[in-house]
Amino acid sequence: MKQLNKKMISGLALAGLGGLTYAWLNCRKVKIPDYVTAVENFDPQQYMGKWYEIARLDFKYEKNMSHVTATYFLNKKGVIEVHNRGFDYKENEWTEAHGKAKLNGEEGKGALKVSFFGPFYSGYNVVLMDPDYETVLVFGESHDYMWILSRQKTISEATKQKFLLYAEEKGYAIEELTWTVQE
Repeated sequence: MKQLNKKMISGLALAGLGGLTYAWLNCRKVKIPDYVTAVENFDPQQYMGKWYEIARLDFKYEKNMSHVTATYFLNKKGVIEVHNRGFDYKENEWTEAHGKAKLNGEEGKGALKVSFFGPFYSGYNVVLMDPDYETVLVFGESHDYMWILSRQKTISEATKQKFLLYAEEKGYAIEELTWTVQE
């Protein structure tokens, strides 16, 4: 009977470990939605630097935030680091989040995955971008996540309309965008 209990406990422990391993590996995978086509000829080096958030679909980590920026840089190990910063106008304080980004799939495509919480990644897909890497439209892994970013604190009306039309065609609720105060 003792032998059976030991085998049963060992079997359950192995099954549990296998389940945890499976869950951990799956949390690292990021699916690119069918409606998303990431830009081609994406050069991560040119993407590095500071970006101003022009607009976003609001979510809990950016609620009540103004003056939001994202800075991307390669560290000494070649990992893309992400430093997000914004001013929480309800709490009257600056907040920061530090994470990392990796290419998500085929090299040369603007499909990335970003993590601010250990092994948990979210989709980050550059879907429209000007050739000079000055303005970008980014879709997340669902219709709940969208950002318009620029190297400057403002964008032209023509670029704004182009991005909004594209996002609307892809099913995004552009009327729910939060326009980020940068001044």
